[in-house]
Amino acid sequence: MHPCPSASHLLHSLMMDFQSSSEFNDAPQMLPPPPGTFVDREELIQHVGDFAVSQGYVVTIKQSKRDRVVVLGCDRGGVYRNRRKPVDESSAESLRRRKTGSRLTNCPFEAVGKKDDGLWKLSIKNGAHNHEPLKDLSEHPSARRFTEREVLLIKEMTEAGLKPRQILKRLRQSNPELLSTPKHVYNVKAKLRQGNVTVRNFKSLRPQKTAVRNNYQSVMEPSWRQRNPPRVPNLIGGRFVDSKSLTSIDVVNPATQLIVSQVPLSTNEEVRAAVFAAKRAFSSWRNTPVTNRQRIMFKFQELIRRDMDKLAMEITSEHGKTLTDAYNDVLRGLEIVEHACGVATLQIGEFVSNISNGVDTYSIREPLGVCAGICSFDFPAMTPLWMFPIAVTCGNTFILKPSEKVPGAAVILAELAVEAGLPNGVLNIVHGTDDIINAICDDDDVKAIALVGPNSDVADIYSRASAKGKRIQCNIGAKNHAVVMPDASIDATLSALVAAGFGGAGQKCMALTTVVYVGGITPWEDKLVEHAKAIKVNAGTESNADLGPVISKQEKERMCRLIQVDTESGAKLLLDGRNILVPGYENGNFIGPTILSDVTVNMECYKEDVFGPVLLCMQAESIDEAIEIVNRNRHGSGASIFTTSAVAARKFQIEIAVGQVGINVPISVQPPFTLFTSSKPCFAGDLNCDGKGGIHFYTQIKTVTQQWKDLPGNVETPTSNSNGESLQLLNS
Repeated sequence: MHPCPSASHLLHSLMMDFQSSSEFNDAPQMLPPPPGTFVDREELIQHVGDFAVSQGYVVTIKQSKRDRVVVLGCDRGGVYRNRRKPVDESSAESLRRRKTGSRLTNCPFEAVGKKDDGLWKLSIKNGAHNHEPLKDLSEHPSARRFTEREVLLIKEMTEAGLKPRQILKRLRQSNPELLSTPKHVYNVKAKLRQGNVTVRNFKSLRPQKTAVRNNYQSVMEPSWRQRNPPRVPNLIGGRFVDSKSLTSIDVVNPATQLIVSQVPLSTNEEVRAAVFAAKRAFSSWRNTPVTNRQRIMFKFQELIRRDMDKLAMEITSEHGKTLTDAYNDVLRGLEIVEHACGVATLQIGEFVSNISNGVDTYSIREPLGVCAGICSFDFPAMTPLWMFPIAVTCGNTFILKPSEKVPGAAVILAELAVEAGLPNGVLNIVHGTDDIINAICDDDDVKAIALVGPNSDVADIYSRASAKGKRIQCNIGAKNHAVVMPDASIDATLSALVAAGFGGAGQKCMALTTVVYVGGITPWEDKLVEHAKAIKVNAGTESNADLGPVISKQEKERMCRLIQVDTESGAKLLLDGRNILVPGYENGNFIGPTILSDVTVNMECYKEDVFGPVLLCMQAESIDEAIEIVNRNRHGSGASIFTTSAVAARKFQIEIAVGQVGINVPISVQPPFTLFTSSKPCFAGDLNCDGKGGIHFYTQIKTVTQQWKDLPGNVETPTSNSNGESLQLLNS
């Protein structure tokens, strides 16, 4: 049977439509830039321009109301208008027509940026084009334009008597990618003779070799520092910008109660803008050679050393810890940056040759994408440096949420990272509290979150982020124990206990909070109190200070309440530091060394994390009982034993159920090339933050199996039978 004419005609039409559709799909497509939120108009324009160039077209500003809206279109939009008088008025040639060779095609592409609630939002009104993409940007006329600096050099060399070819040769020595010709130099000279020195510079078409220097200049005199007190800025897309939020939190010096700065409670829109900036930067940053990323870290650590004093003073003024502790804070963070300088060797994958006939397999580690870090206040410099240097050196981009109590060190570190050459958008900072944390957890573009924080916050953050399928590691506040055996060296043990218990005013996750004396505390009491009384309490900036103030008045009141409750519950107050008075700093949040003995596991100060200069003393009849006390505590992160018996030390090492164990030394933060571990509820997640675990957390494995043959054919896939013998299956 033959199809009827109408059916034949319909079939022919369908085939023609299919062919035209195939031809359309085969043609290279120019995608519109992804919509997003930006901190200012210039960043939006730069984003559209850079993306357009990557797709093979160039954008120009069609319309602009500087404070409200900007309309961007393809530079091939519009039509050519012939303004010359026609030779023959009756001729059809008198109509407006396209100029021969004109690039204008009336391209309909249009993108619109509007300012809304202080931020600029990009939308695509028409993402289509009616022309072919540029195969080579050198084809575009704007690629041959000179920069403002080059125009000034042309002027100087012209006045010196150089000819255009000589001028061009010298310009290419500093910019080998210059595409201009002597004709373009003649044109510039002609404009200069007319007094026209205006320069049209298409930034998206020319590599920004001085971007790092320009960024550094932009942070040398930030406007936010001109406020009194200064308002801490966000860092979004390479720019330090003041938050649009009108709500702020005062950052108070714990020793003087003077306001150091103000932290804005950033908006959710600013979080989205930061994530979008990080997402935009990820594609080019992940493709940056790892050696180049390492060089930035080398420069970064050099700048940290240069500004060590500035960082330490900022930490002391906001946190209250002594300058010595502040320097140690920075130095520990610096060790992590130095570790990041060698990340290339830690990212090396594995290769297995000839797993089957002519088949090789290998694994590579790739960055995740946009990662985030949420910081606590105990280590203002080390905690941020624990997170973003490793993450960005592995090829990720990063969103950092510093502690709202101590934001200054994180901002200084970000300034140094920008100065070191970290590209725009690779590192972003957004300040705030719970709303910002929730926004980070809920954003689908954030792939991993590292968190250091108190027990009360971590559970909710972990469950919220995990529910979104994010990779997460949580380092939680801990209660660390020391077991003192009767045979321990008295002087060495007491020095270690006092330093670990009261250093940093006890405000650190690795502080020694509880001492279990095997056989009783009586032989130790007097000398322990004597050593504690020798500690000098003063403002952290004073040269003789051993112990500074606690972070806030609220924390001081909480600690005093816990001491009072447990004293009333039967604890013996060997040393009371609640009413200490520091001359010249009478309003400071000072608590002197405090020692409670006869503490039991049911007392509030033992069940809660005091997080202050309070040392709890307990007693046990035997090492077995002491180990049982430590293992029963659900917040035990680390434990130490002080003894001269190797047998007791080995027993303790084997039976204690914590992640960090010290033998005749208090537990401490490990060097970054080792694995910092924790256990129980003190750590949540699968991968730790230090050593290879940190590299693995910020990367994912991709396994590749390959086979090369001279002629196309079937690929052999290895498998095995029930006896474990290798088989070969052919996949057709």
